[in-house]
Amino acid sequence: MSTAHGARARARIEVTAAIKDEARRQLAAEGAARLSLRAVARELGMVSSALYRYFPSRDDLLTALIIDAYDSLGASAETAHEASAGPYERWIAVCTAVRGWALDHPHEYALIYGSPVPGYTAPDATVRAAARVGLLLIGIARDAHEGPGLDGPALPAALRPEAERMAADLAPDLPPETVTALVAAWAQLYGLVGFELFGQFNRVVEDRETFFRHAAGQLARGVGLVPGPA
Repeated sequence: MSTAHGARARARIEVTAAIKDEARRQLAAEGAARLSLRAVARELGMVSSALYRYFPSRDDLLTALIIDAYDSLGASAETAHEASAGPYERWIAVCTAVRGWALDHPHEYALIYGSPVPGYTAPDATVRAAARVGLLLIGIARDAHEGPGLDGPALPAALRPEAERMAADLAPDLPPETVTALVAAWAQLYGLVGFELFGQFNRVVEDRETFFRHAAGQLARGVGLVPGPA
């Protein structure tokens, strides 16, 4: 790579990062629905036509921010997962990491798990990053299934066809009962975090960290995970 080409590549990386940083500032101040490429360009001292060379549309910029948010959340959860031993303990660590990341990045959490942005549809490019936490939870259940076993609830007969379809799509090597419990736990995890982050626990839950850890443990037990020896 020539020196000039390398300098251009570094400059592009730096400008792209500056655009994203300003866009995140706008997310915090105005919300995703009011994100504007023109406003980002104005704050950075750029003409709009120059910014369009980095992000051709608002949706392209939103997609980049969404992927970054999912990847940041996923990396935090993966780090917590790697530092823990035992399926139940790893489950609690991942759930706690999700909550911690959300509290540290409330506007980015709102971008990926809050109200949909009017007129925006997330492309397939976001799927891989969005799946990182879910894949961790599936992996934890898989390790337990292949090791100490799972002690999950029975599946109602009426739900079995849908449970078998979900299992075939998400984790064919796990029992449909487990996959159904995982999907429910995944939704409840983000519901717990969202309730805390968006104020629904005000005047309801005071010791929120203790409450969350207890609730995460209930989710783990619902999947069939049990705590390891103390």
